Amino acid sequence: MTNIREPDLSALRNHLERQLPAGLDLLRQMVEINSFTGNRAGVNRLGRLTAEVFAPLGFTAEFVPSTNPAWGEHLVLTRPGAGGPALALVSHLDTVFPPEEEERNDFHWRPEGDRIYGPGTHDIKGGTVLMWLMLDALRARAPELFEAVTWRLFWNSSEEAFSPDFGAVCRQRLGTDTRAALVFESEEREDGRPLLVVARKGRAAWRLRVSGRGAHAGARHARGANAIVQLALLLPRVAMFTDYARGLTFNVGTVSGGTVTNRVPHEAMAEGEFRAFDPATFAEACVRLQALAGPGEVRSPEDDFACQVAVELLGETRPWPSNPGSEGLFAVWREAAAMLGFEAGAQRRGGLSDGNLLWDAVPTLDGLGPWGENDHCSERSPDGSKTPEYVAVSSFVPKALWNCLAIARLVATPNRSDVGQ
Repeated sequence: MTNIREPDLSALRNHLERQLPAGLDLLRQMVEINSFTGNRAGVNRLGRLTAEVFAPLGFTAEFVPSTNPAWGEHLVLTRPGAGGPALALVSHLDTVFPPEEEERNDFHWRPEGDRIYGPGTHDIKGGTVLMWLMLDALRARAPELFEAVTWRLFWNSSEEAFSPDFGAVCRQRLGTDTRAALVFESEEREDGRPLLVVARKGRAAWRLRVSGRGAHAGARHARGANAIVQLALLLPRVAMFTDYARGLTFNVGTVSGGTVTNRVPHEAMAEGEFRAFDPATFAEACVRLQALAGPGEVRSPEDDFACQVAVELLGETRPWPSNPGSEGLFAVWREAAAMLGFEAGAQRRGGLSDGNLLWDAVPTLDGLGPWGENDHCSERSPDGSKTPEYVAVSSFVPKALWNCLAIARLVATPNRSDVGQ
């Protein structure tokens, strides 16, 4: 769509600076709503506040029930355009902080200089506010662009709990005209250089369950088949599946077993996860883990009864590997950064986001939110060794301006071969 003029950057910057206080007040309202994934009422309250805030920009709300009745509703906001492509903007409503944790650690809205501490300031309520700042600025200072684009905005109600249905919610509504999915997870930096996410590891959660045979630890010890000993033999092997050169990590997260000390334990269990960037490596890891199932090495000395090992996959999120669509979007943002006088870097990130669910449906770029640090942390210590999550106020306007310019360039050149077309 080459007839879209590039926006006046000075006018955009001035508008963003004027609107920043309103954006920060919106962030305060959002942070003051506890939206822990398990707090269904809080998540829904935040969703309705979000819909109200975007309504004056012309967005219509749809609330989509989660497949898990304990979780809140997903939020979809749409605004039809006139002649331009569609863009999907993605955030989430939930945080990892239960109300009790916020109270225990006195973790609330707390401005200190350029930092604002509080639950979700960085992950990801700050990203939602940056979306609002950006769209408000485009509407006011680049109306031709704003009106041309069909905007589709998606908020996951349960991203922090690996929502199983949000990907389908998005894909059913993306349409064939969607040019890109832009995910507003927080920005990371390397030597002051902003990094945008072009790939993420996939994750699979697993459980090892060992069934042995109980026996009296004094009178019939030889009859027992010790499930804990069998599990203890397996776990180092699982940990050794980690291969840093291939981007594969296995983590043993929890271990349990036995009941009392005067009994040979008949059961033991461990849970963990593995992650990898490459789909083939991910699939191979799954096969190696499942190969542990079957008879174990630990047996009863009395009659050779063997412990049995069961392997369960508890759920998985597919990898988002490096791909031409994401790399093409990064090229657009990198060019926009150069026009603004700074250098941007591409990052493969180990944590999950909703980008894992969308990258193979539409070109996807992540890390478009503001900068800050210490996601998922609520503790503060006097010596500074523990610092809670915060967002940097000074990052909002530059990041919103950068996104505005990149989107304008993306929309103006829809047939670029390096954006997966």
